[in-house]
Amino acid sequence: MFFTAFFLWPILQILKGGFFDADGRFTTEYFAVLLSDPLYLGGLRNSFLLACAATSLSLLIALPLAFISDRFLFPAKGLFSSLILVPMILPPFVGAIGIKQIFGQYGAVNALIIALGLRPEGWAFDWFALNRFWGIALIEALSLYPIVYLNATAALANIDPAMEEAAENLGCTGLRRVFKITLPLIRPGLFAGGTIVFIWAFTELGTPLVFDYARVTPVQIYYGLRDIGGNPFPYALVAVMLGSSVALYGLGKGLFGRAAHAASPKATTLSAPRTLRPLPRTACTLLFAAVTFVAILPHLGVVLVAFSPDWYATVLPQHFTLENFALALGHELTVPAIANSLKFASLSTAIDIVLGVAIAYVVVRSRLAGRQILDFLAMMPLAVPGLVLAFGYLAMSQEGKAFAFLNPVENPTVLLVIAYSVRRLPYVVRSAVAGFQQTSETLEEAAQSLGSPPLKATVKITLPLIMANLIAGGLLAFSFAMLEVSDSLILAQKQLYYPITKAIMELFQLIGEGKFIASALGVWAMAFLGVTLVGMTRLLGKNLGALFRA
Repeated sequence: MFFTAFFLWPILQILKGGFFDADGRFTTEYFAVLLSDPLYLGGLRNSFLLACAATSLSLLIALPLAFISDRFLFPAKGLFSSLILVPMILPPFVGAIGIKQIFGQYGAVNALIIALGLRPEGWAFDWFALNRFWGIALIEALSLYPIVYLNATAALANIDPAMEEAAENLGCTGLRRVFKITLPLIRPGLFAGGTIVFIWAFTELGTPLVFDYARVTPVQIYYGLRDIGGNPFPYALVAVMLGSSVALYGLGKGLFGRAAHAASPKATTLSAPRTLRPLPRTACTLLFAAVTFVAILPHLGVVLVAFSPDWYATVLPQHFTLENFALALGHELTVPAIANSLKFASLSTAIDIVLGVAIAYVVVRSRLAGRQILDFLAMMPLAVPGLVLAFGYLAMSQEGKAFAFLNPVENPTVLLVIAYSVRRLPYVVRSAVAGFQQTSETLEEAAQSLGSPPLKATVKITLPLIMANLIAGGLLAFSFAMLEVSDSLILAQKQLYYPITKAIMELFQLIGEGKFIASALGVWAMAFLGVTLVGMTRLLGKNLGALFRA
C-alpha cells in the first residue's frame, strides 16, 4: 500500500497530466508541441548531454583510481581510500558556490594570475561563463565519481584472479587484458554506479540554478511549477524525463546486467595487491592526491567563503571570522531550517528502518510468491529521479485530487517525510538484505525449536546480529535526507518549513552577507555528513558500494 500510494500513484499522476487533456481524453498533443518547441527540445538535449558528460567524466576519474587501489600498494593508500568519499559530503549545488568564488570574475584564480604578472591589474575573466555546460558537468562529476569508484572497487574485488591469469598465459597482457577481460567482468558494477550518476546528473536542479543555466529540463520544470494547475507542459517534460531514466535503466540492465553478472563469478581466491617500485608507487600516490585535491576544491572554496567577512579579487581572503558560523546558527532562516531537516530526516529514517527490515526479511527469509517484485519496487527509487517523484507529489496533492489534504502550500511536512523515506529506502533495504544474507538462518530455527515465535526469534536473535548493517543504512538514509535537494526545493514552499538545502539556496540568492551565511551552513552540513560517512566506512568497509547499486 505504501508503494502504491507514494511511489506508483505520483508517477501515474504525472502520466495522466501529460497524456490526458482537461476533458479526460487521451492525447499526445502536448508531447508533439513539446518536441517541436526549440526551447523545450533544447532543454532535453542539454540535460541528456550534461548527464552523458558528467557520467563519462566520473568514469574517467573513478576507473583508474579503482584499478590502482585494487591492484597495488602505495604510500598513504588507506588515507586516500577514505578521502575518496569526501566529495559526497556536500550537494553539488553547494560546491558550485565555492567554485564560483574561485573561478569567478574577481575570484582567486584571476587574482593569482594578476599576482604572477601574467595579466595587468584590473583584468577580469569569468572562467565558467566561458562554458557553463562543461563547468556544471565537471562539478557534478567531481561530486559523484565516488559512487562509480565504490562500485568499481567492489566489482574488481569479486573477480577471480584465475581468469586474468588464464588470459595472461594465453598472451593477453597489459591494457589488452584490461579491455578484453577485466572491464567486461566488472560491467555490472560500472552499470550500477554509472546509472545512478547519469540519472542524478540528468535531473540535477541545484547546480544549474546556481550557475543560472536555465536551458536544461529540470530548471524549466522548476519554473513551470508556478502554473502547475493549468499548464500541461511541465507534466509532459517530467514524463519524458521519467521515460528516459527508466528506458536507460532497462537498456543498461538488459545489456550489462544479467549477462555480465552471470559471467562474473565470485572470486574463489583473493589476489593480494602488488608492491611497486619506488617511482610507480610515488606516481600512484600523486595521482590520488591530485584527484582528491581537485575534487575537494569546491569544498575548500565553500570553507574559505564561510570563514571570510569579504573575499574579493584576492587569492585568499584577507580577513577571517567565525561570525558567519554564529549567524548560520542564529539566522531567522537557518534555525528553523536545521530543526526542520532534523525532524524530517529523523521521521523518514524511522519509516525506512521499519519498512527496510520488513522488506529485507520477506525477500531473504520468506518463500512468498512475488517477493522479487517487492525487492524490485524497493530499489526503483534509485532509478526514478527525485525531481520526478517530487513533481508527482505536488501533482497528486493539487486541489480536487485524492491527496489534496497533503498540499505542501500549507504544510509540506508529511509529503517531505514521505519523499525522503521513499528516496532513501533502497539504502536501508540493501544493508538489511546484506545483513540477513550474512546471518545463518539456523540461529532463528534453533530459537523457534525452543518455542520462540518467528517474529520474536527475529527480533531477539537476528536483529542484534545485523545491527551494524541497520545502523549503517540508517545513517546513510538520515544523512542524505538531511541534504536532499530536489524534494526540498520543490515541496518546501513556505519559509517556516524550509529544510537546510532550501535555506542554503535562498540565502545564496540574498544580496550582501547571504553567500557567506549559506557557505557557513554548508560547512556545518559537511561536518555532519563527513562524520557519518567515516562511521559508515568503518561499519561496512568495501560493502559500502552495495548501497549505491540500482
